[in-house]
Amino acid sequence: MRIQVRRTGGFAGIERFAEVDTSGRPDAAEWQALAESAVASGRGTPPVGVPDGFSYQITVDGTTVYCSDPRLTDEQRRLITRVLKEGA
Repeated sequence: MRIQVRRTGGFAGIERFAEVDTSGRPDAAEWQALAESAVASGRGTPPVGVPDGFSYQITVDGTTVYCSDPRLTDEQRRLITRVLKEGA
């Protein structure tokens, strides 16, 4: 499974992108469950965010959804944090 996260917005407007390929990882099932939950609660179009807030594009095996602060689900926040390796 290939998981991609793109973060845009914020005060400085700096874009971040990271990708994780779970193939062959011992924790692949955990990643898959988290990614499926995050995608299930995402939107098909970018939501309206808040000023200086972050917007996210999450792509899992070719399926893309959108979400933004402050309305991230717990699963989206955990997935974003793990993929970007920093807080969401």
